[in-house]
Amino acid sequence: MELKSFFNAVTAAMGCIISFLFGGIDKGIAVLLVFMLLDFICGIIVAGVFGASNKTESGALESRAGWKGLCRKFGTLAVVLIACLLDSLMGSDYIRDAVVICYLCNEVLSIIENLALMGVPVPDKIKNALDVLKNKNNNK
Repeated sequence: MELKSFFNAVTAAMGCIISFLFGGIDKGIAVLLVFMLLDFICGIIVAGVFGASNKTESGALESRAGWKGLCRKFGTLAVVLIACLLDSLMGSDYIRDAVVICYLCNEVLSIIENLALMGVPVPDKIKNALDVLKNKNNNK
């Protein structure tokens, strides 16, 4: 078997398994994946280009911070997977949807925070909301 055919077969099989476990790749899951990718890319730009990351002491790009971010993204997907499995067990679909919506909100806030670190103008209402969330997070 040709290497390209083998790679295609393995990729297709993994895609089928993942799609099955997540109850299909609907708009919610697709948007979450896109937002997660966008947040990761924005984080790399903030650290690599602007040197303004709040994830490292120097603000510069660090592989350890990147790996930690990827691990968090994997953890997010694990929680979504657990919600999907609970939904399939109960014959519902609202647990997964609620979890996806919560993580979508988190990703949006993170993207906006990264854009603000890049110097992109962010409306004052959104800045205030980010400050409130940061203060709550620091108090924990």
